[in-house]
Amino acid sequence: MEEKNNIVIYQLEDGKTKIDVKLDGETVWLSQQQMAELYDTTKQNISLHIKNIFEEEELDEDSTVKEFLTVQQEGNRSVERKAKYYNLDMIISLGYRIKSKIATNFRKWATERLKEYIIKGFTMDDERLKGNGGGNYWKELLARIKDIRSSEKVLYRQVLDLYAIAVDYDPKDSKSIEFFKIVQN
Repeated sequence: MEEKNNIVIYQLEDGKTKIDVKLDGETVWLSQQQMAELYDTTKQNISLHIKNIFEEEELDEDSTVKEFLTVQQEGNRSVERKAKYYNLDMIISLGYRIKSKIATNFRKWATERLKEYIIKGFTMDDERLKGNGGGNYWKELLARIKDIRSSEKVLYRQVLDLYAIAVDYDPKDSKSIEFFKIVQN
């Protein structure tokens, strides 16, 4: 595992890919060189894909590119230059275009997350939520769960389930007790 500029992509012993990101606000900013290092490719390859991403209007340049002032040492003097940095949207888009082992691992990881989202309606990074309490997102997650639990559709399903067992209802039966535990949760 090697950290490359705020994003770490690595493979676990069980073969699954893990990605760790250090966010600055709600995004990460990387230069073309940093993205080349991240995906184990050349800066020229990154530049070509960025050009195509903008030409195909996959992303908007104004919202994905930011210029930062960088300082370089050239001989005995420090030189300030403006350098373009790209946000998380671009980093993700490049991950789908680059042909390298690390980019393939990224695509596998992203596909697992997308599949989970399509099937279940959600995806979660359990370790991140356990590790730092979910940061500022914990309250948002709790509010969303509360909203889902209070929806009419969920309540209607619970009433139908209750009606289905009402004919055989025995308050001391283990199934009845378990059912009410679930409904109360």
